[in-house]
Amino acid sequence: MTADAPTHEELAELVAAAGRVADHSSLRPWRLIEMRGADRERLGKAIAKAQGDRRPSTKPLRAPLLVAVVVSYRKSGKVPHWEQEAVASGVAHTLSLLLDEAGWGVIWRTGGYTRAKKVAKAHGLQKNEALLGWLYVGGKPAGKSAGRRKPIDVDAVLTRMPQKKRR
Repeated sequence: MTADAPTHEELAELVAAAGRVADHSSLRPWRLIEMRGADRERLGKAIAKAQGDRRPSTKPLRAPLLVAVVVSYRKSGKVPHWEQEAVASGVAHTLSLLLDEAGWGVIWRTGGYTRAKKVAKAHGLQKNEALLGWLYVGGKPAGKSAGRRKPIDVDAVLTRMPQKKRR
């Protein structure tokens, strides 16, 4: 990715649109953390501590903007935690599509250290929150075509409900 990135205002507009995902009971069980500049360096130090490394991780420096995706669990008798994680994931996925459509390069990164205490502390997570990963956002290099996934076999993944067998 190049050093270009959407401004805070451009990002905020896309987040407002992404936040309209399906959300059982409208709990809004998510939040996003915008990380630029020194924030990424602090994240690199936290990742290193979580992994027992002496040198800061350079992974967060691979893009000029990182957006941490956080699930903020809400108390609910109807909406289990897995469904709240699905909502937060839906926001992240929708945001990644919107960023791509707006011309930005975007990659969703995760890793075992997303659930490490030192990484959670660096993000200021509360007891009811968990980090799902980061969207790495930056400019698309000129002349480089975006990698596309291979077409899927729709018949293998789109099926019908089994019919009751008649005797």
